[in-house]
Amino acid sequence: MQIKNLDELTSMEIDTLREIGSIGTGNAATALGQLLGREVRITLPEVRIMGYNEAIEWIGGPEAVTAGVLVGMGGQMSGIMLSVQQMGFINLVLESMLSESISDYMELNELRQSALIEVGNIMISTFINALSGLSGISVDLTVPAFTVDMQGAILSVPMAVYGGMSDYLMTIGGNFVCDNKQVPCHLLLSPDIRSLNFLLQKLGVTE
Repeated sequence: MQIKNLDELTSMEIDTLREIGSIGTGNAATALGQLLGREVRITLPEVRIMGYNEAIEWIGGPEAVTAGVLVGMGGQMSGIMLSVQQMGFINLVLESMLSESISDYMELNELRQSALIEVGNIMISTFINALSGLSGISVDLTVPAFTVDMQGAILSVPMAVYGGMSDYLMTIGGNFVCDNKQVPCHLLLSPDIRSLNFLLQKLGVTE
């Protein structure tokens, strides 16, 4: 039976999405480590289905400023995926790639933004490749977009695009561990309902 909203997912369907989230983030951590030339692993990720307001609170509240890399999905799966990059993660990337760090988002010049876009794009692409490999679905990705804004404003994008179809999105969170330091990692996946039903069908958990 096809769902009309993410809150209609069965426990089996949610468990399947959690498994995909765990595999995808594990692959993303491996890709990040290869890019940075350092050993990076991720703690057991937490995969949840949340309403937009709950998701905003989960990543730190609507007024907290953060950076984000946003990629659109097309092909057999439509939607968007967002990599939320908070200061600890940003400095992990900048220290590894540029041997420098920042203390304010206003210090993100073009070179630093390019490094963060590259990292966010690779993490999202690796995650989507894992999803595609598990489901056999072909997914096309758009050129990544980068923004620095309050988290409430950043998350208003998927709400504006897909809020009429679903008030929920899939949130994936954990901590990257590098040199015995932990930095938060947040990925947010917002497929449209048609695509989600197709994905679940391809995974064999719904008819």
